[in-house]
Amino acid sequence: MLLEKIKTPGLAHLSYLIGAKGKAAVIDPRRDCEIYVEKARENGLEITHIFETHRNEDLISGAPILADWTGAKVLHGPNADGEVQYAQTTYEGEKFEIGSLTIEVIETPGHTYDHLAYALYDQDYDEGAVGVFTGDALFVGDVGRTDFYPEKAEEVAGLLYDSLQKIIKLGDQTIVYPAHGAGSVCGSGMADREFSTVGHERKNNPRLQIESKEAFIRFKTDEEHYVPPYFKLMERLNLIGGDEAPRIMFPKLLSLDQLKSLKPDHLVDIREPNAFASGHFPGSISIPAGMIPAFAGWFIKEGEKIALVATDENDLQTAVEHLTRIGLDNILGGYIGVVEAVAQGHDFSSIPMIGTETVEARLKSNDADWTLLDVRAIDEVQTKNIPQSKHIYVGHLHEKWSELDKNHSYTLMCASGKRATVAAGWLASKGFENIDIYLGSMGAWSNVHD
Repeated sequence: MLLEKIKTPGLAHLSYLIGAKGKAAVIDPRRDCEIYVEKARENGLEITHIFETHRNEDLISGAPILADWTGAKVLHGPNADGEVQYAQTTYEGEKFEIGSLTIEVIETPGHTYDHLAYALYDQDYDEGAVGVFTGDALFVGDVGRTDFYPEKAEEVAGLLYDSLQKIIKLGDQTIVYPAHGAGSVCGSGMADREFSTVGHERKNNPRLQIESKEAFIRFKTDEEHYVPPYFKLMERLNLIGGDEAPRIMFPKLLSLDQLKSLKPDHLVDIREPNAFASGHFPGSISIPAGMIPAFAGWFIKEGEKIALVATDENDLQTAVEHLTRIGLDNILGGYIGVVEAVAQGHDFSSIPMIGTETVEARLKSNDADWTLLDVRAIDEVQTKNIPQSKHIYVGHLHEKWSELDKNHSYTLMCASGKRATVAAGWLASKGFENIDIYLGSMGAWSNVHD
């Protein structure tokens, strides 16, 4: 028996290849799906089935692409928000044999209406479930979000509660295989590990400790989550089926003259925040390579042309992989060498960074022309904040920047300064000149004031 987890960095997406006796199946494949074919061939397996736990919101499914390559059958749950054109519908209780393995379908709505879990049985071992692929219903340390149907908030929260009871009934021995790990936008309380069992989660997962269905519904409907605009793109593509990812996920390397001649919708600086703040091309925005999965989808729209500015080729490759997986792959090229460009006389901009003493002094002055702008998530702000600050989530600045006064002065802060730099870069690209970044942000403030 083979069971291999394939992790997609950045998105913290987990997909799986399982197989036995010459046959294999894939659960929740990503768009760049060569890896499943390669691993199946290495183990002498033929991929015959592709199982989707739900219509993903945060990445493009590779199911239609992988099916085209292999001839495998794609299975998807009922009650999807539209027709999943590349898949067959499967229902509760249906079973599929993968060599000596059996996959049994469990309908687990709540996160989405079409959500399924798949119980895994080993015919050569025993009758109990060996594992369960829980998708976005159950994570390690958390459960799925239920905010995608705000007009039916209580209904879907109740559905998720019932679905979790089905999973628990598989037995404490059952290994949990979720579709995401810590760092995913699909849950905020996940443990920083990717292995667990139903028994461990039943005893330790805080969401499974909630004493009643009514209390669970209240808890879930009180949660606050953010919905990046690109989720709509993912939802649409995961109904009709996305195109293949580029076989070579690396951008054309640009000279300085070529970069100057381009007219991208976004010049995206993917270097580290301190490097961006110290010196960047005018008009560029800051989204460090490792932060692209979390924030690119807020500021870049489908089809918009992108040029990248990087420190090295590794960052360019990472950035292109992340962008491709969320469908933002109209990439004109990548440039390396900001310092060299400045040395040749190219214009550059910078954003000052300030420390706690300066922030304290400004707060004491009660300057009406200055605002400390906190761009953290709302749950972070509610846990701890600087009372005089104003809150706008960094992602919401893609629209809310227009409500701010360009003649006003702003200091951007977050937990450490990284998201603040993303926010400052966006404002600077919109013509804000009186901005700076609180280096260390809440971390630095807490060291002084706790």
